[in-house]
Amino acid sequence: MALSIININVKVNGSSTRFFNVLAADLSVIDGTTIAATAFLDDSGTAATAFPVVVNGYYNFYINGVMQEGDSYTISATDLTFNNVTGTISAGTPLVIEAVELVTQT
Repeated sequence: MALSIININVKVNGSSTRFFNVLAADLSVIDGTTIAATAFLDDSGTAATAFPVVVNGYYNFYINGVMQEGDSYTISATDLTFNNVTGTISAGTPLVIEAVELVTQT
């Protein structure tokens, strides 16, 4: 059998949407603490109604500009939920959620 070269050409396009919240008061966090999507603003400064549901991609969550470990939170269309973490996040701390959706084209 002759050797053949297979050329796989896949183009990946991505889009991201970010959501912002600067805490107005200290937030005590325990396992299961949630913050509603409606507490965030989108990229244009408009109040969010929901987070996008990411099917082929991922979410990033930042507290004061520091990316958080993936297992420390979950994001649904309606809220951000903290998982297995405890502590207090101080008033004035920025929270940023980034939803990245990837689309492949062949």
